[in-house]
Amino acid sequence: MKLFHKGKDGGPESTVTGYWLIEWKGGFSIALLRFDGDSREVHHTHAFNAVSWLLKGELLEHVKTTYFHGDEEKQVEYFKRYLPSFKPIITNRVPLHKVSSKGRSWALTFRGPWVNHWWEYLPDGTFKALTHGRKELSS
Repeated sequence: MKLFHKGKDGGPESTVTGYWLIEWKGGFSIALLRFDGDSREVHHTHAFNAVSWLLKGELLEHVKTTYFHGDEEKQVEYFKRYLPSFKPIITNRVPLHKVSSKGRSWALTFRGPWVNHWWEYLPDGTFKALTHGRKELSS
């Protein structure tokens, strides 16, 4: 468990800085997130579910998801635009997404407990499974 710390949210290449009140991966986390411009070119799932409020700025979420219609697999991509609101942003562990900011944006986030792995979808079309400490499980 960490209290009152600052660091990159999503690894060293991330454009998001987190200011954590508490980060307790086994229980919950509370952080203020600062988004600075474009996201890195990696879609990802999450190790946690989260409820967040955009306090200032504008975010654009690019979602990639797959579903089955009968025996046919369908891939869908869509975008969601977020502006400051009392309505929370719900982030589930799945689907794959990446988030960009128009300039600098700020969000308050409450995260639930972590599961042991999550995925990154790299620009070359491969998947990478990660676990705590961003350690790679498999490609």
